[in-house]
Parts: sequence; C-alpha cells; structure tokens
Amino acid sequence: MNRDEVLESVKKQKVKFVQMQFMDILGTVKSLSIPVSKLEHALDEGVIFDGSSILGYATIDESDMRAHPDTNTFQILPWSNGELKTARMICDIYESSGRRFKGDPRYVLQRALEKAKKMGYEFNTGPEFEFFLFRMKEDGSPTNIPVDSGGYFDLMPMDQAERVRKEVSLMLDTLGFDVEAAHHEVAPGQHEIDLRYSDALTSADRILTLKHAVKNVARTHGLHATFMPKPIYGENGNGMHIHQSLFTLDGENAFYDPDGEKGLSDTARHYIAGLLRYAKEDCAILASWVNSYKRLVPGYEAPVYISWAFHNRSALIRIPAGRERRTRAEVRNPDPAGNPYLQFAVLLHAGLKGIEEKMEPPSPVEKDLFSMDARTREKLGIESLPESLGHALQIMEDSDFMRDALGDHIFEHFLHIKRKEWEDYRSQVTQWELDRLLGVL
Repeated sequence: MNRDEVLESVKKQKVKFVQMQFMDILGTVKSLSIPVSKLEHALDEGVIFDGSSILGYATIDESDMRAHPDTNTFQILPWSNGELKTARMICDIYESSGRRFKGDPRYVLQRALEKAKKMGYEFNTGPEFEFFLFRMKEDGSPTNIPVDSGGYFDLMPMDQAERVRKEVSLMLDTLGFDVEAAHHEVAPGQHEIDLRYSDALTSADRILTLKHAVKNVARTHGLHATFMPKPIYGENGNGMHIHQSLFTLDGENAFYDPDGEKGLSDTARHYIAGLLRYAKEDCAILASWVNSYKRLVPGYEAPVYISWAFHNRSALIRIPAGRERRTRAEVRNPDPAGNPYLQFAVLLHAGLKGIEEKMEPPSPVEKDLFSMDARTREKLGIESLPESLGHALQIMEDSDFMRDALGDHIFEHFLHIKRKEWEDYRSQVTQWELDRLLGVL
C-alpha cells in the first residue's frame, strides 16, 4: 500500500485507531496508538516519542526520536472491532536529525538484506513458533500450571488451548500470514504455529504481530501465553526453528542444484559452513536470555553440538526433505523470546560470509549426538554451543564479525544490558550459596 491507499482503507473500513509498532533491542513489542484523525500527519511526519524510555535505544540527552510507519505493513487487527477497530503499521525509527537510527533492530535486518541483494540474493525465512499456555490465578497473575496435559501431535478434546491455537491461526490467516500448520508440542501446555516462508523482513514483522496475537487471544480465554525458552524444569522448552533459503533475484532457489550432493548447491554448502563457523559468536543473539541456556541442554530435543545433518534432529542445522524451491536449512538453537530482526540478521550475515569466503562445511553427522561420547565428538571435530549466557557474551564480545553484523550501537547496548542480566543472576546464585553455607556452618 502507498500513503493514499492506507488513508482510503482506513476510511472505508471505519478504523478508529492505528497502532504504531516496533521492537526494543531485546524483542519486546512496543506500540503507541493514535486516533485515525492523526494518521495523515503521522504518515507525513512520523510520531515523536522518547527514545530514552525504550531499552537499548538512546540516552536521556538524545531522547527525541520519530517512528515513521511503513505503509506496506498496514493491516487491520481482526481482534478489534466497533468503536475500537484498530489497524497496525510497523515503524522505522529515525533520529530527530532525520537520519535513520542505527539502534533500530529493523534497520539492522534491512541493512543485512541490502547486502544480500547486492550479492544477488533474496533471503527467505519460515519460523516454527512455540509457546506455552498456563492457567491464571483469580487476580489475573500467571501461574506455571499448564492448561493441558497433552503431548506431541496429540488430538485433544476441544478445550481452551485448542481454541486459542485455532483462533490465533484463523486471525493470522485473515492477516495473510499463511499459517502452514498448528499443533500441540511435546510438553504439557506447549503449542506450535508454523508460518509459510516469506522474505525475512516480512517474516520478522509477522513474528512481532504473532506475539501480540497469541498473548491477546490467550488472555480472552483466561490464559497466560509465554515465549519463555524453558518455563518448566524437566520438560522440553520453547524453540523457534528458523528455516532459511536464498533465492536469486530472478526467483530461483540458490540452495538447489540437481547435480549437487543430495540436491544441495555449492552456495548452500558455503552458507551452511558460515552458519557453523559463527554458531558460537551469534549464539547470544539467537538464544539471548539466561533461561535460554536451560533449554539448550542434552535430552530435550534442543541442539547442543555444532554440526549439520539431513535427517539427524540432534544436529544444530538440519536440511529438511524437499528440493527445488523447498530446499532450505533449518537452524534449531534460536528461541521465540529473542528479537527476530536481530536473529535473522546475524544468521544471514554468517551465511553470506560463508559464501564470500567459499567456506566448506565438515561432513554431515547422522548419528545421535546426545548418546555419542565426548571422545568420538572430539575426533569428529564437533564443538559445543556456549553453556550459559555469560559464556555466550564473552565469545560475542571478542567477535569482530558480530560487531560488523549488528553495528556499534546495537553491539554495545546489547552487551551492556545482557551483562547486567547475567551479573544479577550470578549475584543471586552467589547469595543463595552463601545463605546455604551459613546455614550448614
């Protein structure tokens, strides 16, 4: 849509409010609503807001920013109606000087996509989005009690969880998101919605709205939805496997070669090698919380070891069945609690680096890595992902690749915020240990 088409649609559909949406550096959805009477001004001038109040954006002495709505993202939210009928547009963030704000996560992805385009590629992604549904207390606060006791692909009676999943799927299809599948996941109360692949910017924008939709629909059923990576000890955690591929600018899948080994092109192999090479360095972005590393442990279908395979689901990267246009790589360590713009950007940079330098991946490993002994993994050259957020941040801090991929602003602010999170966590653990020792002694 262009500016005039948006204004015409708002008038025709009797929209009352428009939400200007964006994400902070950690992936939290931010929104400010304007009455439709102010939309024309917002389209022309943007909406001023205090950037110092947004995590990772700006300091108090450089706080004035403008959110400029991207008219291509205009959509009417299907869960709103009547006097509160609301549309949404996702915004690009600018400094008061009129320059694009380098700390805008959407801009980080846009720059990565521009690099891919100059190399002759369009980057497509398709996320498998997992979440838990928990019961709520009478006062509206969440519990950690799953709403159901189902397992993987279980066909449950029509209960609250089933209704939430189906209502969200219908709403997303109304928005044109093209839901490919929705089902119960392995853990009690855990569910998954898979979106068909699209260009990475559209895909990240859709995740922003998906998060909002899941929480909104769950709340109407008296449930709490969470994207926390590991909310229940001893159960599988929430992942967001990212299927990705490169298409040439004339619409051909650059990962497919009928004469290549198992249908993979040299481009695909180089791309996979780049993903493997930088798997440790980008892990803090793909799994960005202390809790993320409680998910990335052996035995719960989450990857731990840096390898790739065609069939082996214990590998970090898997090449799913399907060739020609369906040829793709699935990266399995990202989780839905992170920022999709940054997650997609660092994956793309890693893959493109592999192509630029013509990196070659090691041989795929089709054996269960969790049951393999450490000596065998060492002989195969299989390394492990970082074991904690602190470890991941140390590796990221020393990475010139990550600084280039994210830009100085995001790189420094992300490290600062996450170091504090890690130190706070460590101080709590230390205090617990001291209290325990004092009790024993």
